[in-house]
Amino acid sequence: MSSYKVLGQLLHNSSNLTALYTVPASTQAFCSTLSACNQHSSVAAVLRVAVRPSGAAIDAKHYIVYDLTLATRDSLFLTIGISLNATDVVDVYSTTSSVSFSLFGSEV
Repeated sequence: MSSYKVLGQLLHNSSNLTALYTVPASTQAFCSTLSACNQHSSVAAVLRVAVRPSGAAIDAKHYIVYDLTLATRDSLFLTIGISLNATDVVDVYSTTSSVSFSLFGSEV
């Protein structure tokens, strides 16, 4: 039986694409909502979100959000309905260290 939960949370503080969530082995996941919150009071952030199949290196085809500008003290909620297989990865990136990401869904 699956239950809805927080799949991953991250305050992005890297200059690189970073894994927000990796599906555990022998598990499938259904991602319902992805949120990004820019907590900075004076700097807009530029966001990227990618979904990579298990073991794949990042490629342009993996991006579902690319260079989206998020205003200061603003939030973005994407209702996405993504299905993932074991060890697939959701990656995130921000140009500032003040953006928190959360991914919600269920594992089966």
